[in-house]
Amino acid sequence: MNAPASIGIVIPRKAHFDQPIRLRSGAQIDRYELAYETYGRLNAACDNAVLVCHALNASHHVAGIYSDDAGNIGWWDNLIGPGKPVDTNRFFVVGVNNLGGCHGSTGPASVNPTSGRPWGADFPVVTVEDWVQTQARLADHLEIERFAVVMGGSLGAMQALQWTMSFPDRIRHALVIAAAPRLSAQNIAFNEVARQAIMTDPDFHGGNFYAHNVVPRRGLRLARMLGHITYLSDDAMAEKFGRALRDGALKFNFDVEFEIESYLRYQGDKFSEYFDANTYLRITKALDYFDPAAEYGGNLTKALARARAAFLVVSFTSDWRFSPARSRQILKALVDNRLDVSYAEIDAPHGHDAFLMDDPRYHELIRAYLSNIEIA
Repeated sequence: MNAPASIGIVIPRKAHFDQPIRLRSGAQIDRYELAYETYGRLNAACDNAVLVCHALNASHHVAGIYSDDAGNIGWWDNLIGPGKPVDTNRFFVVGVNNLGGCHGSTGPASVNPTSGRPWGADFPVVTVEDWVQTQARLADHLEIERFAVVMGGSLGAMQALQWTMSFPDRIRHALVIAAAPRLSAQNIAFNEVARQAIMTDPDFHGGNFYAHNVVPRRGLRLARMLGHITYLSDDAMAEKFGRALRDGALKFNFDVEFEIESYLRYQGDKFSEYFDANTYLRITKALDYFDPAAEYGGNLTKALARARAAFLVVSFTSDWRFSPARSRQILKALVDNRLDVSYAEIDAPHGHDAFLMDDPRYHELIRAYLSNIEIA
């Protein structure tokens, strides 16, 4: 049996919006752009559209490659494409870079039309609810009245969950993968340490580092290193690195000695080359703020009473950051509301990053669920 093919060369696009958007914080952005990509074709009935929501450091580049950079492969390319679990021969898939991002959508590094300079520290804090509002506007732009599926992992899954509450009549199915209904105190703490690493970097300049022609690389490196530790499980790190020494012997100094140290420094260095520090601050805050049950006295069942979609909720046993117990909280609230819900808890060793991995059981689960969705 031949392996499914890649979607091939893809072209990023931008949608321009001149209608102001009022954010949850009360701030207003008068004009903005959203970078997005599409794969497959929207059918005549417009009922085969799938929205993919991205997690913290991802973007609209979900699948395929760029003509000028064949090494830049979409972050969920193993899942999306012709013949893959999210089959682009059948579905019209939309990936979008969220407002406040740094991959083409309007964000802190964009020029503020009022000042003629980068927004920097003046760019407002955005939330999951704000992102869903802008995604709905993008759907209007693409003439999609209702998504067959909204899906995502981690922070992307929070957006999928929010879609079922903000626009219950515009989504048929929600795939909520490696998620939590809100962050734990421990998770908020991890995010705060990462933000402090950035904000205390001497090159941060209060968020206006663009004017100084510098980047707070040290802070970004530390933030990424900390985050990466939390995305992997102890078993995954032990299997991949163990206590292997980079040069085979102890050096008795503070340079890189263990392979895990080398790996973390590499990931931190790479991240600091392409990700915007102000975007990182805002995305982690959006994670912290997400709590749909808050306005219902902490009752998630009441919060999800607005939902009408069918759900697939997926968790991974080794995910200690968003543990299966957190997914089961979502599951209980959905069952309490007598909604159509399927749940899978997959025994996988990869930690929180398992939702990105090419796990046959996980992928076949997604394939099976989507194959049962009726489209014209």
